[in-house]
Amino acid sequence: MKDEIKSEFKKAGFDLDEEEEILSKCLPFCINYSLTPSDLVSSWEVYYLNRQLDEPTVQNAEMEGFLLHLQNNVKEDIIKEETGLHLYSIGDVEMILSNDDDTKDDTPSTPTHNRQDVYSPIHDTPSLYGNVLASGKPANLVTPFSKRTDRFAVKFNINTIPDVENGKQELNRDNEEDDEFSIVSKVVNRKRCSLVIHGSGPKPGCRFMYDRTEDRINAIESRIKKHARALIASGLYEEPTDPTIASPRSFFSVGMICCDGEGRLNEKSVMLQSSIEHSGGECVRLDLQRLSHYSVFPGQVVGIGGHNPSGHCLVASKLVDYIPTSVANEDLNPSKKQAMDKENQPTELLCNQRELSMIIAAGPLTTTDNLLFEPLVELLAYAKRRPPQLLVLLGPFIDSEHPDIKKGTVDRDFDEIFRFEVLKKLEDYVESMGSTVRVLLVPSIRDANHDFVFPQPAFDISQLQIASLTNPGIFEANEVKVGCCTLDVLKQISGEEISRIASDGKPIDRLSRLANHILNQQSFYPLYPPAESVPLDFSLAPEALQLSLVPDVLILPSDIKYFVKMHVIRVAGQVK
Repeated sequence: MKDEIKSEFKKAGFDLDEEEEILSKCLPFCINYSLTPSDLVSSWEVYYLNRQLDEPTVQNAEMEGFLLHLQNNVKEDIIKEETGLHLYSIGDVEMILSNDDDTKDDTPSTPTHNRQDVYSPIHDTPSLYGNVLASGKPANLVTPFSKRTDRFAVKFNINTIPDVENGKQELNRDNEEDDEFSIVSKVVNRKRCSLVIHGSGPKPGCRFMYDRTEDRINAIESRIKKHARALIASGLYEEPTDPTIASPRSFFSVGMICCDGEGRLNEKSVMLQSSIEHSGGECVRLDLQRLSHYSVFPGQVVGIGGHNPSGHCLVASKLVDYIPTSVANEDLNPSKKQAMDKENQPTELLCNQRELSMIIAAGPLTTTDNLLFEPLVELLAYAKRRPPQLLVLLGPFIDSEHPDIKKGTVDRDFDEIFRFEVLKKLEDYVESMGSTVRVLLVPSIRDANHDFVFPQPAFDISQLQIASLTNPGIFEANEVKVGCCTLDVLKQISGEEISRIASDGKPIDRLSRLANHILNQQSFYPLYPPAESVPLDFSLAPEALQLSLVPDVLILPSDIKYFVKMHVIRVAGQVK
C-alpha cells in the first residue's frame, strides 16, 4: 500500500520530504481510519490548504498536525451519524462511579459529595492540593497530551545564538527534574521590567454594535488624509489631485484600493477611491499593467503616479504603498499612556540597553479533546524553570471554536472557567515567582467569555502583576515597543491580495510581504471591507487600529505556518 500512497501523492502534485518515514506514518493512518490512499491524499490537500503551507511538499514535521486533522474529521463524522448520541458529562460519570455495588440495580441516587465543592478555591490547582483537577476531572486521567514524548522539544530556531541570561549562558537542563516548584530556589535575582500601555482603546464594559455608515466613511477618509499628509510632508511627492479628471499629463493622487464588485480582487477589477476632499469619494478604474511589480489588496491606501487620458481609467506608472516613517507621529499624547507601575520607577530600572526577556504564547491553551488546559500548565512549568521578566499570553483562552464549547457540553459558565482555569493558575505562578515577574494577557474575538467586537477592550483584571492589553494594542517594556493583534489579519490579507513580482528581481518572501503591509499601512487591520467573521466596529476608538509608532516587535498569531522575520522599513526614502 505504500507504493499506492506514494503514487497518489505524486498524482496530486506533492513531493515527499522524508519519503520512507512519511510513508511508514501514512500507512497506519489508512489502516486505523479506514482510508484508501486516494482518501488520505484528499484529506492532506484539505489540511495543506487550511494551513496555508508554502510549498507542495509533504514534510515529516507536519505529520503530527495531519494526524490531529484526521482525528477531528472522524470525531465530527461520528457526531453527525449518531444524532441521538448522548454525550456524558463528568458529572454523570462521577455519579455512576460513586454508587455502591448494592445500589447498582436501583435508581441512581444523588452523589454523596456536593459538586459545587469541586470548583471551590481549595480545589483550583491541579494535583498539588488533592487528586482532583480544577476542571473536575481525576488527576490520574491519561490524555494524549500527557503521553507525548517530545516535551519542550525545540521545533524551530531563528538563529544559532546561544541562550544567554544575565550575561551567563544557561546550562543544559534536559535531565533536570520536572518538579515545577523546585526551580523557585534557583531563580536568579533580576530587575522587574517597566511596563507602559500605549493608546486609548475601548474600555471594559463599553457598548458596541452602534457603528453607523457615517463612522465607516469617516474612518476611511481619515486614513486617506493621513497618508496624503505624510507623503506631502516627506517632500518627495506633490499635492494629490483628483484622479477622476481626464488629463494627458502625469499627476499624483492618493486613495484606497477597492474592488469593482463583490468578488475577489483581480487585475481587471482594481479601483482607486480618492478622498471626499479631492473627488467627492468617487472611484476610478486603476490600470497596473505598466508596473513591474506591485502588491495590493482591498482597503490598502496608496499613492499613485500616472495619467488619466479618458477620465475613466487611471494608468499607473508608480505606486507608493508606505508612509515615510520620519513624518509619522511616533509620540503619543502622554495622557494616552497608562503606566502599569503604581510606584515611581527608580532610574536604574529603566534599562538603557533595552534588554528584555519575554516568553510569548498564543492560544488556544487547550487541546481539542478536553478542557484541562494542559498546555497552559506545561507552559507555566517551563516559565518557572526559565523565568522571564514578562510572560505574554495571547487569546483565545476560552476558545469558542473548541468542540466541547461548540456542542455546549461544559457544565460551568465561561467566566468561571476563565477565572479558575486561567487566572488562578497565573496568580499561583506570580505568587511562586515573586515580584520580579509580570504577566500580560491579550484577548481574542474567539474568547467565549469576552466581548465579540473588534477592536476589543482589555480584560477587566485587578491584579498588580497581571495586566491586560486591548486587542489590538501596543505596550512598552524596558523601552522595547511591542505590538500585538490576535486577529488573523495575515491570513485574511493573504486571501485578498494580488501581486506581481518583477521578472528581473529576486523573489520576495510572501510571509514577509504580508507582515510588511501592516507596517507600511500603519494599521493593525488595513483590510476593507473586513472579512465576514470580523465584528469590526468603527464607532469604538478607531484610533485603536492605528500603529501610532513603529514597534520593535510585532506579534501576529496566525493559522499560516509560524515564522519569525526581520523587516526593513523606509525612513525618508531610505531603507533601514
